[in-house]
Amino acid sequence: ETLAAEEMNVFCGGKGFNQAVAFARAGAETYHAGAIGKDGLFLLDSLKNAGVHTELVAVLEDQKTGCALIQNDHSGDNCIMLYGGTNRTITREMADRVLEKFGQDDVLVLQNEINEIPYIMEKTHERGMKIVLNPSPMDGAIAAFPLETVDYFFLNQVEACQLLGSENREEPEKQLDALRKRFPAAAIVLTLGEDGAYCMRGDEILYQPAFPVQPVDTTAAGDTFTGYFVTGLSHGEDLSKVMERAAKAAAIAVSRAGAAESIPYANEV
Repeated sequence: ETLAAEEMNVFCGGKGFNQAVAFARAGAETYHAGAIGKDGLFLLDSLKNAGVHTELVAVLEDQKTGCALIQNDHSGDNCIMLYGGTNRTITREMADRVLEKFGQDDVLVLQNEINEIPYIMEKTHERGMKIVLNPSPMDGAIAAFPLETVDYFFLNQVEACQLLGSENREEPEKQLDALRKRFPAAAIVLTLGEDGAYCMRGDEILYQPAFPVQPVDTTAAGDTFTGYFVTGLSHGEDLSKVMERAAKAAAIAVSRAGAAESIPYANEV
């Protein structure tokens, strides 16, 4: 189907980029690792402005930076198509150089937008670091991931279905139970959009309702939630407080246009 777009805008984004900005704005010391082409140098400026360390980002010659084409409808919902670009040029040597700078007190947050993730997860686990995985976009590559090394999964209901190999979106409680059986050592955060979010950690299950706002653009809402959640958790905050603050941050983000640009600062939340 061919439709006429009303306007086109260019924003900084990408799940890893958005999450790095969310961590930094939430108050975490954040290092972004990855690769861009020279056409993506403006991304480094934006990361630095958000307070993110960028010295671990490689700038590659003759390569184009990864790109997402995002279509937003009038309700604020979106459809996203990804071009991997430099995100798919990560080498094991690059990963080793990054990981050697971190240890047991550090957390690695991964998405499914780069290559060599199984190797990165194994080496991260060997170093005793915590692993947070947001397996988006879901594809066949996930089957090769050493998922038993994950400490926290961040999933929406569609991703949960795909991870469980199910075509039917069941009630959240049933999905959480199935995920617990599949990944007994991991904590699960299940986001439900306007219906809120669940967190299951061991025998503890918490539900956090969403804060109602008029949506403008839902892009980066999940990334904002992830950033604020993991930051609060790493600061030793109570889980219920962490969930509430992450939900507030996500609510602010969906009321604004753009991806990283929509992520609020801690004082706004």
